[in-house]
Amino acid sequence: MTSLSRGWRGARARATEDRGIVSAADRRRRRTRWTLRILHGATLLFLLIVGLGPLLWMLKSSITPTQDTLRAPMALWPHGFDLSLFATAWTRTHIDRYLLNTVWIALGSWIVQIVVATTAGYALSVLRPRFHRLLTALVLATLFVPSIVLLVPLYLTVVDVPLVHFRLIDTFWAVWLPAGATAFNVILVKRFFDNLPREIFEAARVDGAGPFQLFWRIVLPMSRPIIGVVSVFAVIATWKDYLWPLLVLRDPNLQPLSVRLPTLQPTTDLGIFIAALTISSVIPIALFLLFQRLFLRGPGLSGALKG
Repeated sequence: MTSLSRGWRGARARATEDRGIVSAADRRRRRTRWTLRILHGATLLFLLIVGLGPLLWMLKSSITPTQDTLRAPMALWPHGFDLSLFATAWTRTHIDRYLLNTVWIALGSWIVQIVVATTAGYALSVLRPRFHRLLTALVLATLFVPSIVLLVPLYLTVVDVPLVHFRLIDTFWAVWLPAGATAFNVILVKRFFDNLPREIFEAARVDGAGPFQLFWRIVLPMSRPIIGVVSVFAVIATWKDYLWPLLVLRDPNLQPLSVRLPTLQPTTDLGIFIAALTISSVIPIALFLLFQRLFLRGPGLSGALKG
């Protein structure tokens, strides 16, 4: 029985190795190995060009004089580089004001989305009201509704808020409050809460912890990975949003970078405009670099999507 078991395991291991497109025997051949290496290198180079090419060109053009960018867009600083474009973009196009507006909008939207996502996910996953399955299905169903369909009723709601009859146009609240209605974040947080150990919740209830204490002292400290993931999603989505801030923030002094930069483009020098684009792109890139472990190796997203 032992020899049969070993033979079966060896055959299974060989079958697993040969399951790919190229078998283990073919990989031992020198020509096959070099062909695979060339294909892998070419694929990686193609992905780098497609993914990082536009970003690297923007960084290069942001410190290149405008005439050099127009005459030779792909040349690497034929007549040197000019770092003063950043200072000019900061002062002439009032990037500081629009950047501050963007930060305030992103900060408020982040707070609203975190509050709504964590409380709704906690109610559906931990408290589990009587019709929690139906409520979860309704929240999930909203993901299949195109956002453009909700644009008109949402705008009418912001123009005249029901019951209180308050006008939110030209206020940051017109961007902050609708940002909380993100079903994806609620489902993401709920799935993460579903994988938390229930024994801890039961022990806390036995010790006399109420719903608020359970949420504040037990659930939130255990949910830092998923809160980090949702935070990055919320900030980046708000940072690049264009259509909704354009509709509800008509005052140029309140508009974010995503709205003001396309407006300034026709009357701004190309080099200065690209430098302004680079400044507006620094924070989202920095956020991803800081929190990339939450996406690639952390338990936040994997725990939320488990099951």
